[in-house]
Amino acid sequence: MFGKWRKYSYAAQKSQRHKIGWVFLWCLLFFVLYLSTTFLFSMRVLENESMQPGLRARDRFIFSSYFHSLLPGIEIWNRSVPFRRGNIVLVDMSLHQKPSLWTEILDGGVRFFTAQRISLSGREEQIFIKRVIGLPGDEITMTNFVLRIKPRDESYSFTEFELSEHPYDVAIPQVPALWDESLPFSGNMERIVLGENECFVLSDDRSNTNDSRTWGPVPVDLITGKALFRYWPLNRLGRP
Repeated sequence: MFGKWRKYSYAAQKSQRHKIGWVFLWCLLFFVLYLSTTFLFSMRVLENESMQPGLRARDRFIFSSYFHSLLPGIEIWNRSVPFRRGNIVLVDMSLHQKPSLWTEILDGGVRFFTAQRISLSGREEQIFIKRVIGLPGDEITMTNFVLRIKPRDESYSFTEFELSEHPYDVAIPQVPALWDESLPFSGNMERIVLGENECFVLSDDRSNTNDSRTWGPVPVDLITGKALFRYWPLNRLGRP
């Protein structure tokens, strides 16, 4: 009986609406923050040993997210690409079927409110963690699994290590003595010149060929992020 006054009390109803409004506002704020961080950052796990010896399976990273990958028709090569030779990047091969920006936003909302159980995108992720070796306009050759690069407008070529922003090591596989460059994956590659919207990405473990040696040069807009920080395992925290 005593509690029934709330049903007829204007002050109680106003207080109730106020509480509901705050709950809705906090949910909306959290949702906007979720969408913003999705467009700006992502966390990924390296699922295999393709980036040995520097990176290992189950290492976890925070990646930047490139908003340009969602915007059709942008000429990336008319401005500086947001990564450099030697950077660890995400390559999303599923973006060959790139959805519209509004589809991505709506999909983000559905995934948020269904705890990631439902997605509207309908595309299977094909995301790879690789290292950028060549940038648009580079002239590239490979000898014994190591690339030499002649950047655009340069007179001389350099090894991939000389041009890298950060030092790194690669795992060079042992191949049979008679395995010449006419055979697949010999470790040698004829000269190629990257187009205005192309990059060349490789695995650090050069026995793993799931990279530009089999895909060919990768369009810039399939590179969706750059590794910023390794946060796991704790004993190897830091920039990858």
